[in-house]
Amino acid sequence: MTQTPNYEIPTEMRDFAEKSVEQARKAFDSFLGAARKTADTLQGSAEMARTNAQETSTRGFSFAEQNVNAAFDLAQKLVRSKDVQEAMQHQAEFVRSQFAAMQTQAREFGGLAQSAMQQSAENAKQAMQQGAEQARNAMQQGAEQARQAMQKGTDAARSATDQATNAAKDAAS
Repeated sequence: MTQTPNYEIPTEMRDFAEKSVEQARKAFDSFLGAARKTADTLQGSAEMARTNAQETSTRGFSFAEQNVNAAFDLAQKLVRSKDVQEAMQHQAEFVRSQFAAMQTQAREFGGLAQSAMQQSAENAKQAMQQGAEQARNAMQQGAEQARQAMQKGTDAARSATDQATNAAKDAAS
C-alpha cells in the first residue's frame, strides 16, 4: 500500500479564499446600500405625493365651502328681494361671480396637479438614476474584485500544484 502524502492547503490558497469571501461581502454590501438608498428616495417621493394629495384635498374643501357660502348668500339676497327684477339681478351677479370663481379654482387645481406631477417625475427620475448608478458601480466593483480574485486563485493553484509536484518528486526519491 502506498501512503498518501499529507497535503496541507497552502497559505496562498487560504488567503485567496478569505479575500474572495471578503470581496463578495463588500460587493453585496455596496449593492444592498444602493438598493436601500433607492427605496428611501422612492419613499420620499411617496411622501411628497401624499402631501400633494392632502394639499389638493384641503383646497377642494376650501373651494366647496366658498361655493356653498356664495349660494347661501344668493339665497339670502333672493329672499330679501322686493321684486322679480331685483331677484333676477342677484341671480345674474351670482352666475357671473361663480363662473369667475370656478375658472380661478380650475386654474389653481390645474397648477397644483401640474406641480405635483413635475415634482414626482423629477424625484422618480433622480431616484432611478441614482439607483442605477450605484448598482452599476457595485457591479463594476464586484466584477473587478472577482477578476482579481480569479487571478490570485490561479496563481495560488499554480503554486499549490508546483508544491504538490515537488512533494511527490521528493516522496518518490
